[in-house]
Amino acid sequence: MEIVLAIAIGVLSTAGIWLLLRPRTFQVIMGLSLLSYAVNLFIFAMGRLRSGAPPVTASGLARPELYDDPTPQALVLTAIVISFALTALFLVVLLAARGATGSDHVDGREPSE
Repeated sequence: MEIVLAIAIGVLSTAGIWLLLRPRTFQVIMGLSLLSYAVNLFIFAMGRLRSGAPPVTASGLARPELYDDPTPQALVLTAIVISFALTALFLVVLLAARGATGSDHVDGREPSE
């Protein structure tokens, strides 16, 4: 399962970086989204999730490796909410810029061929 997770993070990162280098604004936004998904998966995987493990409690931490760490889960949940709002904001700015310039290129101009 670790190999599958590593491949998924690698594919998401690669696709996100490839889309970030594209000339269209919508592709850049999708690249940012894919890159944030890859980072969220990485943070989530670093939390050492176990099925059926109790959460960390304030008292009685004799063996902390038996408990589930809630910090990566909270970080990923917060990052998902923030990235959703940021993507919505980017899409509104994209539509406004396209209406003002008539193009969805990053620099605002169609390339001359």
